[in-house]
Amino acid sequence: MTAVEERWLDERQMQAWLRLVAVTEILPATLDARLRRVSGLTHFEYQVLAMLSESPDRTLQMSWLARRTNASLPRLSHVVRRLDERGLVQRRPSEADRRATDAVLTEAGWQTVVAAAPDHVATVREHVVDVLTDVQLQQVSTAMAAILASLDPEGHLTQAPAGAAEEPG
Repeated sequence: MTAVEERWLDERQMQAWLRLVAVTEILPATLDARLRRVSGLTHFEYQVLAMLSESPDRTLQMSWLARRTNASLPRLSHVVRRLDERGLVQRRPSEADRRATDAVLTEAGWQTVVAAAPDHVATVREHVVDVLTDVQLQQVSTAMAAILASLDPEGHLTQAPAGAAEEPG
């Protein structure tokens, strides 16, 4: 036996794995295409606006926003610059840490995310929520929590800043 024993997936495990891979490939593309068509936003731009909309004062430090969106700071900076050029977000020195930069959702950004949210939620319902029974939805939630505990043990992608609002989805 080698130092690392090869443990191949059995048929049931392989089926679950391939289905997970398919969903992780198809779902983001589906959400992205719909958001682009309906609101002119990419899925990632929508996520940035949504994270800001849910934050106190609609403001987050760029480093926190990068963690919440699972983005590198260079990628996030590029997207926030584009959103800034469109008048949806402003960048400013952080009041909490002058070495850091805050991203601030503008009123136009707020209106954009509020306008995009209902269709986005309808798309999520159409392709995920409404195709599952309540039991299946709970099972998916439980399964994703277990996977996230392994991939994101500190909860960066699911942890909301203190005082965060719930709307829009």
